[in-house]
Amino acid sequence: MGSKITLKDLARILNVSISTVSKALNDNPEISIETRAKIKELAESYGYVPNNIAQSLKSKSTKTIGVIIPAILLEFFSKVLYGIEIEATKRGYKIIICLSNELQQKESESIDTFINGSVDGIILSVAEETQKTKNHTHFLKSEKYNLPMVMFDRVAKDISCDKVTVDDFEGAYEATQFLHELDSKNIIFINPISNISVGESREEGYVKAIEDLSLEPLVLKVEHYNQIEKELTKILNNQKVDAILAADEYSAILAINVARLNGYNVPNDISVIGFTNGLMAEHSIPSLTVVSQHAENIGRTSVEILLDRIQGKLPEQPVHKVVKTNIIERNSTKKR
Repeated sequence: MGSKITLKDLARILNVSISTVSKALNDNPEISIETRAKIKELAESYGYVPNNIAQSLKSKSTKTIGVIIPAILLEFFSKVLYGIEIEATKRGYKIIICLSNELQQKESESIDTFINGSVDGIILSVAEETQKTKNHTHFLKSEKYNLPMVMFDRVAKDISCDKVTVDDFEGAYEATQFLHELDSKNIIFINPISNISVGESREEGYVKAIEDLSLEPLVLKVEHYNQIEKELTKILNNQKVDAILAADEYSAILAINVARLNGYNVPNDISVIGFTNGLMAEHSIPSLTVVSQHAENIGRTSVEILLDRIQGKLPEQPVHKVVKTNIIERNSTKKR
């Protein structure tokens, strides 16, 4: 393989200065349109690729955002990533994605990778293990090295940085009220994510709504999704249940299947609502009524806040943007 052609090589071939080549490739108006076109044509014919490291050292900006997400298979994070990429591209930035796989060590290593100067700022959602241990010291490295950071969805409350969260408490509260308006009096909350902040907030919203309705709360907490069928079947066989609110999309789909396996009709006998508006929810049978978190908007907003922070457009105090939820009605709940 031949060696990579450089600005110096292009300048030598054209018999012009390196500065002229650089300005032409960056559409500097100091260089005539004809010269710019000639230099760009030559650069393309030689397969010239800009040296991003050299450019970033010169401009003190990499035009790159580091993103750390806990899981790639969850559709919520895929949609957030889409929003991040769309807004970053619109603002002239690229993104580098790291996956923590819900592990604190990988999350910390990803931050170390970004601190070396490869990005201008970080957007992340906190790993499950980090939320369990409540050890947030690795996040302090971002502040130490003056690397702006925005946390989204799952956040560390004791870390001083910009945040974008969903109003999970209010979303669960309104979903519970919605079920009650459908004449449901025995509403169960299924929570397979009670060890992360969003699961806690959704459960708290459900419990508060139940208390305000003078009903009895019924919470099914499980550590793994494969426990839902057995535990929910026990409850359905021993207690009256006419509605289910699930803390996420997957557990809501499982709840529909378990209800049907036990002879219940969804929604005539039991109405079901879940969080997150993904493909599974839209195409399940029956289609799932959901509390939509507007994941793409979370991604876009995170980029907006990070870049405004980088460009000095925000006050010194951290910004906390709360995204409101809304209920999308489908066929897993009775019609009002």
